[in-house]
Amino acid sequence: MDLDFDIVDLDPVDHPEEGDTAPDFTRPLVNDEFWEDESLASVCADSDRVVLVFHAMDGAFPATYIWNEIRDRAWHEQATVVGVSISTPYEHKQLLEEREIEGDYRLFSDPANGVAQQYSIDMDLDGMAGVEEPRPSVFVLDSDRTIEYAWVAQEWPDFPDYDEVEAHL
Repeated sequence: MDLDFDIVDLDPVDHPEEGDTAPDFTRPLVNDEFWEDESLASVCADSDRVVLVFHAMDGAFPATYIWNEIRDRAWHEQATVVGVSISTPYEHKQLLEEREIEGDYRLFSDPANGVAQQYSIDMDLDGMAGVEEPRPSVFVLDSDRTIEYAWVAQEWPDFPDYDEVEAHL
């Protein structure tokens, strides 16, 4: 498959770093059966370690690549893994099914991109006036939401160093 796109350098951002407390938020959290409003704080309180993955809208090739890699590496066996994107709960349910990750992973729905704005990782989509999404990012959190690892894309498209993330699990 030949993908034709340009690499775009992204402006620097002042995102949360290691040692910071990750901003809390409440959004619909989608699993394989239903969705309901849940806070990041409650997800963290129920886990020793949480991997918070900000990704492109469902159906975009970066989201597909990221979730295929996370699935293939079975991160859910080492931590609670949740995603965040601008996609709706209906689109999230479809992504969970298509990537064959239902039951192991859950996705927060944030159509207005407010969570990415809280984390200062929001970006405009090239050529789409008034449409933005989070830049690809990964935060590893402890049960108190302390950030143990942070990676935020510096260009688009960009993907995390999966081995480096795993070293923090």
